[in-house]
Order: sequence, then C-alpha cells, then structure tokens
Amino acid sequence: MHSNKFYNGVVLVNKPAGVTSHDTVLRIRRALKQRRVGHTGTLDKRATGLLVVCVGRATKIVQFVSDFDKVYEAEIRFGRRSRTFDSEGVDRSQPPSPPPEWSTEEFDQYLSRYRGKIIQKVPPFSAVHVDGKRLHELARKGEEVDPPEREVEIKDLRLVSYRKPALRLRVKCSSGTYIRSLAEEMGNDIGCGAYLAKLVRTSVGSLRLKDALPLSRLERICMMAEIDEYLIPLDRVLGFGAIQVTDDFRRFVVSGRPVTPEDITGVQGRFAAGDNVLLKDRHGHALAIGTAGVGSHETKDPGEREIFKYVRVLN
Repeated sequence: MHSNKFYNGVVLVNKPAGVTSHDTVLRIRRALKQRRVGHTGTLDKRATGLLVVCVGRATKIVQFVSDFDKVYEAEIRFGRRSRTFDSEGVDRSQPPSPPPEWSTEEFDQYLSRYRGKIIQKVPPFSAVHVDGKRLHELARKGEEVDPPEREVEIKDLRLVSYRKPALRLRVKCSSGTYIRSLAEEMGNDIGCGAYLAKLVRTSVGSLRLKDALPLSRLERICMMAEIDEYLIPLDRVLGFGAIQVTDDFRRFVVSGRPVTPEDITGVQGRFAAGDNVLLKDRHGHALAIGTAGVGSHETKDPGEREIFKYVRVLN
C-alpha cells in the first residue's frame, strides 16, 4: 500500500552496520516516495545506532539538530594501527604490539587528558572537504593531504572496562567529534597503536537509541503508509522555548516582519537573550526558528530591543 500523503516530522532510525547514512536516507526516500528526507549527522558505515532522520518540513531543522551533543559506546583495540583509524584499514599481516599492562584505575586516570576541550585532527578517510574534494577520495588515490584540525569538547568520558587489548568507553561529546581520531591519538600517545573496533551512537541530544526503529522495519512501515505514529514533531525534537503570536501575524512570518509585544499571545518555557527560540501560532504550529533578543519574562516590555531575530522560516 502506498500513500500520496506528504509527511513531516522526525523519525529515529537504528542504523545497521554496513550501510552508509546516505544510503539509509535513500532507502527511506524510496519507501516513502518522498524526496525531502535528510539526516542530521553522519554515522560511519561500520558504526551502528541512532541516526536522526528529518522528513518534509522537518528538513529545515537539520542544522539545529546536528549541533546537539552525541553519546557513543565505543570499543578501542590496542596493538595495531589502521590507516582509516577503524577496523577496515588494519594491516593484519604485521605482528601486533603489546597492549598497555594497565589497571582500570590507571586507564581512567589516563583518560582525564582527553576530557574537556581538545584539538582533534579529522581522519584522512572522512567526508570532510579540502580544496573542494572529500578527504576519503584523496586518501584512496594515495594523495598526501594534511587533514584539518578542529576544536571539539569531550563532555564526559567514562571507562566501562579494559580487557586486553580492548578498551570500552562511553563518550559524550560535542558535534563534529571523531571517535576514530580519539582511538588513533590514544594509540600514538601510548605507542602501541590503536583503532576503533566498534561504535554505537546511543543518543543525539534528548533523542535515544531505545526509541529508534530498525531500518528494515522502518522501510516496511513507510511502504505501508503507517509512519504517522512514529514521526516526532519538530518542535518537540528541538526542545526550544517558544513565543506564540496571533493568527493575524502568521502571514507576515515569511517576510520576516519584526515581532512586537502586541503580536504576542503567550510564551512557552524559559529562555534568555541569545537562546534559540521558536515562533509558534496559538495552535502550537511552529512557524520559524530564531534567536531571542530578550528573556522570556521580557517579551511584553522589551524596550528598544528586538524580541525575535529570524534564523529559519519553517512554513
């Protein structure tokens, strides 16, 4: 059964190993027969876990969800190096190096150097662009490229277990963090080499893997036109505070008309000046995403300040 309905919302997918994030989106597009589908952050082909997929109007919030913190469960194996920083690029013809003879306490103490803000090199086998070309395309051609560096933040790094040569970790990190690079750096630092053997993404912001659908099941649901009950409204995904406006104001949103105290019918949640905030109609329909120019308690008396600065119109 297929439907001509145009769907809007966010769906949580449990991506299997061996399928790229891009291919996951293509499969959902085909199953839905709807072109406007996109994901909010690449998960490596060999990795599994939570892939947040936006459908229809929800594709307009991809940039905001992409900025959410991520949580991973990772297994790093010591004793071998990998040109791809994961199991794909390991040269098993070479003898392994001895892994560290450390206790879990010693490892936990060692991990403290990676907690907080760190500078990380992007893996050479990644989709990041350098001079207009993806790094992995250049790497596969054997071209020498110095991968760019970026500042990322490891907000929580917990040791789960260490049983030689496998170190299991739970990592909460900022957007743009490569766990593969973390494994490579640890291996180089300790001296025996290391690579990322397994990776599972368990959360993106407040979204959890336990609520995700396996890709194969989601495809069947899409083809049966039964996806409605699994689509999460975009405002619930974002979790931003909101300014509610009158029905009359709704038609002016597309032109970016400034919001005045007279246009406001209410405020949802708390926010400070500079926070991301939604503009909603009185029925709760999200009209735009912007930046608050005032705090939630100041919308009726903003003085000379701009109440709402438009970032993205959602209609």
